Amino acid sequence: MRSSLYRLLLPLMLFSSCEKDIDIDYHTTEPKYVVEASVTSTGMMARVSTTNAMDDNSGSSDISEADITIAGSDGSHQTLNYTRNGFYRSAAKGTPGVEYTIDITVDGHHFTSTSTMQSAPKVNSFKTIRKKITTEWFQMGDLRIQDQANEDNWYFMHIYRNNVGYRWAVMSDRNDPNKELQQLFNFFREGESGSDVLHDGDKLRIEIRAINQRAYDYLYSMQVMDTTGTNPLANFTGGCLGYFSAYGETVVNYVYYSSEVSDAE
Repeated sequence: MRSSLYRLLLPLMLFSSCEKDIDIDYHTTEPKYVVEASVTSTGMMARVSTTNAMDDNSGSSDISEADITIAGSDGSHQTLNYTRNGFYRSAAKGTPGVEYTIDITVDGHHFTSTSTMQSAPKVNSFKTIRKKITTEWFQMGDLRIQDQANEDNWYFMHIYRNNVGYRWAVMSDRNDPNKELQQLFNFFREGESGSDVLHDGDKLRIEIRAINQRAYDYLYSMQVMDTTGTNPLANFTGGCLGYFSAYGETVVNYVYYSSEVSDAE
């Protein structure tokens, strides 16, 4: 997942060797607010920004004058204070089982969303494997999670390589409740030389979050938007983009060495 949730891609294909002016006809739209917010066992965070027009090269669109509160079903109530780069924070920690509601007011606009915090997931193992698909070999990440018994569960997994986003996925226990769940990440095809290829000593940080269904539905809609041609589901009322999630998290650190890659069972 890139640091920005929303990008516009404009491919230009030129089939003539002569020089000519090309007029691009696109519709100008009003900027939209974008919110990425969370409640965790270490604190509360929200980042507020706006989208930029295609011809706007001004750079930063961070918002520093929003009023943000997060209230819990346990009676808790926190105000998030602005720090920098569009980020608002509170040191208050979330509690599993509590439903949290975020309330944002900025320049006459009002946005809200809710999320119930989940317990931290249990990770059984993570390893890198080789898997043959048709005639080619691929290297993959093999993550195993122990599903929490007797409840519906949804998970978001984000892998960073040397502190840069590398792979992400969402998963539910719909097909295998109460069992060990497996998530395979396609890293690269063996023999490639592109930027996705892992090198000995690369540091992988795997963040595994137990999320609620509302956050899962939003992230899943983002995961498939390239193939469906649709926008992500709305997670906030009021018309802003982005999502809010209260989650439990477990982190796995892994250093990649090609000698430790095993063949898939």
